[in-house]
Amino acid sequence: MDLRVTVEVVTREQWGAVAPRCWETLKCPAQRVVIHHTALLHCGGIRECIDQLIHIQTMHMQDRNFDDIGYNFLIGGDCTVYEGRGWGVVGAHTKDNNHDSLGIAFMGNFNNQSPSPAALSSVKQLLQCGVSQGHLHPGFTLLGHRDLGDTECPGDRLYAALKHLKFP
Repeated sequence: MDLRVTVEVVTREQWGAVAPRCWETLKCPAQRVVIHHTALLHCGGIRECIDQLIHIQTMHMQDRNFDDIGYNFLIGGDCTVYEGRGWGVVGAHTKDNNHDSLGIAFMGNFNNQSPSPAALSSVKQLLQCGVSQGHLHPGFTLLGHRDLGDTECPGDRLYAALKHLKFP
């Protein structure tokens, strides 16, 4: 009997990601999860979220000279989980903190807007999936981007909601 937790994820291919210039594999399961917000407009449906994903990937690769979109996963305003770099790949989401972590970005600006309970639930399911499939260490540390750098990210409201993502 397979007891692994699964979560439905819109793959890179499904949202039209361009191929990364290169990628690096995480050496072991991620020890930390860093939560971000994109600080862009809220996206409410799959088409709107896909347009935003393409914009974010282009911005990361062209303007910031990243090899790919910086985050491992993104959560749309529609509560859908979108694959960024995916499991087991070093991200470019938190300077000097990417080689043992997973970066998850909520799409939108959460300085004054709270994440929906459904979006938080989607991330919690994703985290449980990562642990059950061996991509994420069972005792991982959950952080907001501001815990590791001088930034407002992931926004005050999302940062306050991080306690809802923890599980035993």
